[in-house]
Amino acid sequence: MLSEKEMIAIAVKALDDKKGKDIKVLRTADQTTLADYFIICSGGSNTQVRALADAVEEAMSRAGEEPHHIEGHRGGQWTLMDYSSVVVHVFTEEGREFYGLEHLWSDAEPVDISEYLTAEAE
Repeated sequence: MLSEKEMIAIAVKALDDKKGKDIKVLRTADQTTLADYFIICSGGSNTQVRALADAVEEAMSRAGEEPHHIEGHRGGQWTLMDYSSVVVHVFTEEGREFYGLEHLWSDAEPVDISEYLTAEAE
């Protein structure tokens, strides 16, 4: 079983490699029992949202971590992947704005993920 830090590193790298936009990690352990960390990312289209979610699922699976639950995969506007203590949210930009998770969880502590990012900043 992977540690939370390992899951975050794998998921963030997978999102970054597929050109995910505005990747954020929030430590939500003090705000909710749903998960200790939320990873939030945007894709430029429904197709990219699916590709980003698939990349995370594939990378986590290779590391031996399977999601407990996936929601929204077919719709394309957003996907939620539940890895127990780490939940990955991938949205279209419009979906991300609509759901406003960063605003909803504004009390959560942002996590520095710069060490996991390799893609060129746009």
